[in-house]
Amino acid sequence: MTPSNPKLKNRIGESLSGAQIIWESLVREGVEVCFGYPGGAIMPAYDAMIQYPIHHVLTRHEQGASHMADGYARASGQVGVCIATSGPGATNLVTGIATAMLDSIPMVCITGQVPSPLIGSDAFQETDITGCTIPVTKHNYLVTKAEQIAPTIREAFYIARSGRPGPVVVDITKDAQQQSCTFEWNDDEIVLPGYRPDYTPLPDQLAEAVDLIRNAKRPILFSGQGVIKSQATETLLQFIEKTNIPVACTLLGLGGFPATHPRNLGMMGMHGETWVNKAIQDADLIIAVGMRFDDRVTGNLKTYAPGAKKIHIELDPAEINKNVRVDVPIVGDARAVLQELLPHVERCDRPDWLAYIDDLKGNSAVRDIKNLPDLGKLYAAHVIHDLYRFTEGKALVVTDVGQHQMWEAQYYKHDYPRKLITSGGLGTMGFALPAGIGAKFAQPNDSVWVICGDGGFQMTQAELSTCAQEGIKVNVAIINNGFLGMVRQWQEFFFGGRYVATPLRSPDFVKIADAHGLTGLRVEKRSQVEEAVRTAESTEGTVVIDFRVEQEDSVYPMVPAGANLHDMIERPYKPGEQAHNPIFETGEDE
Repeated sequence: MTPSNPKLKNRIGESLSGAQIIWESLVREGVEVCFGYPGGAIMPAYDAMIQYPIHHVLTRHEQGASHMADGYARASGQVGVCIATSGPGATNLVTGIATAMLDSIPMVCITGQVPSPLIGSDAFQETDITGCTIPVTKHNYLVTKAEQIAPTIREAFYIARSGRPGPVVVDITKDAQQQSCTFEWNDDEIVLPGYRPDYTPLPDQLAEAVDLIRNAKRPILFSGQGVIKSQATETLLQFIEKTNIPVACTLLGLGGFPATHPRNLGMMGMHGETWVNKAIQDADLIIAVGMRFDDRVTGNLKTYAPGAKKIHIELDPAEINKNVRVDVPIVGDARAVLQELLPHVERCDRPDWLAYIDDLKGNSAVRDIKNLPDLGKLYAAHVIHDLYRFTEGKALVVTDVGQHQMWEAQYYKHDYPRKLITSGGLGTMGFALPAGIGAKFAQPNDSVWVICGDGGFQMTQAELSTCAQEGIKVNVAIINNGFLGMVRQWQEFFFGGRYVATPLRSPDFVKIADAHGLTGLRVEKRSQVEEAVRTAESTEGTVVIDFRVEQEDSVYPMVPAGANLHDMIERPYKPGEQAHNPIFETGEDE
């Protein structure tokens, strides 16, 4: 078969080195860009790379390479690819691999390995990377012969993207890269023993689900990341507009159902909206679509949604009944299952239930205020909300992990899928900048905003040099509060206000940007936010903005770990204040 890429001639049947076969295989899998860092055990592959039409991005750390591949995959929906050498090069990928595993991100990670005769001898830069990554990969391979490379890479891509996606490691010995063999490529359907994903929902389960929906008085639907991955947004919209069921979103599900739709309640869980969590506890039916009932969503399982029947639509059967017992388990693709259900559910208005939820909101729906007032202090919520307004909600936002991540989820309204990229399951600090770079390569025409804390940014700030070398543009908003903010908040709430190892000294981020030949800005007042955002949007190349925000602000509400979902810590108020955020006392309705 001739390759689909016209720049690559058909070399099937020719004698090629294993190193060449790596790139031949990647091109045939549609790879256009990969992220990596060379070293001794992967040198043959790098030497062969120049013959092939794949753009290689040289990162400043292998962890950055795995996060870039992750961000690329999330933004594009395709398989992300990273590459590293053996030993420390391979182990530096592991944090990014684990991040992808917990968030179901399709990645293929190619690592070099010492020559096969030296395996097990503690050779220089030898590490059993397949052994190291068994717990954090969907599958992995050790390849010791050149003829194994093409079929292994083909299987790796199939496993990474099929079923519930995930990362796959392909570890290739140096001698396998140097050997030559006849290149063969088989386009037949891949059949792997013991791996035959079948996601056809059972008719009896669908019928039970329709019956529960018909009889429910207080239903609520959970929209998870599976809605985005299955491209089910339009189908879900049709389903909700027919049934009038209110929708709550997981963190990774934000954007799968439009934030500005009247049935969208907002985010649930530990830092979800108060009315959402209370509505969940009062619901008589939960329809969970493409989510896994993570502990940050449920709180105390013993008291979670006690009066609700539960329908769980999920691609991975291992997730059903793992954390929460459900009444109707439906194994299947989110879009396919919703399409099956749609003709059979009845139209319904649900005025009493919707009015009850509106009453739960009361004055607390402060995030709908258009112009948050300037009271002389710059708050992170100001920055996120204004960024949403000035970008008209159309930016591709990549966040790090911590307080700013939760504020972004609360104040930036995502109406489009794949416009929010964040580390959910693993909660990986340092994720945002490299993932944002990967996302920009996936969506070069999008305005990409990286939102990070001063702590997480310092973990991977060296990747600014990657931005400069590649000449790409991402806008970096550092929410700089001088603390490891979320840890400080926990210390304030649960450890008697003892701030141990959380006050954080940072370098001058504007000078850091300048040192890389990039543009740096500093914002200390609310009135400066708009000009900084406009300047960043109009400036060529990557821009870093140091937002000096209020230091000891906290994210509200908060469900303490292991507490009941309805037992939330809400923002404290002074006597006589209304029950809303005192920072945002007045404003003009949108």
